[in-house]
Amino acid sequence: MAALPRLLCASSVVLVVWAGFCSAVCVEVPSETEAVQGTHMKLLCISCMKREEVTATTVVEWFYRPEGGKDEPIYEYRKTNHEFPGRFSGRLQWNGSKDMQDVSITVLNVTLNDSGIYTCNITREFEFEIHRPLFTSSRLIHLTVVEEAGEDFTSVISEIMMYILLVFLTLWLLIEMVYCYRKVSKAEEAAQENATDYLAIPSENKENCAVPVEE
Repeated sequence: MAALPRLLCASSVVLVVWAGFCSAVCVEVPSETEAVQGTHMKLLCISCMKREEVTATTVVEWFYRPEGGKDEPIYEYRKTNHEFPGRFSGRLQWNGSKDMQDVSITVLNVTLNDSGIYTCNITREFEFEIHRPLFTSSRLIHLTVVEEAGEDFTSVISEIMMYILLVFLTLWLLIEMVYCYRKVSKAEEAAQENATDYLAIPSENKENCAVPVEE
């Protein structure tokens, strides 16, 4: 009976390791939500497959919704790329990966009118021997287009910390210089006082101060 818990524990470890190998190496990263007018903006859409060894047919649909408007199709991937005519004609570029886990697109030369909500719909039909299950997922990206790039808050904090560090190092260096100067000055004063005291001793006492030499 004592071996049963050990066997269960070992089995659990094997299952965890096996699950790690079977799972796709994929990390879902959120897309940026601010773009600068006139630049290229990548709308990141990642949908990780649970088992990479299982083949699947993937269909990707991209929609755009202006402020207060309705969703309108702008891009579609169904074995081939298809761009819908409209405000984004000639300005959309496919950036998806071969394994269809990254199904991102890039908007070229974004304008202020490109602000709005972008929706990425992914439909996967897995090809098993017995059945073909269908899974769907969706990603929303709230994009804001600005005229000029604003200063990043993180970079501002980094610059402030850098200046604080420089001031601290400068003060520390000044304190060290003053301390060393005072220490050297005291040593010179002590040496001068010793020399003055030695010169003030009578000559006969100087001879007595000599250290006797052992034969």
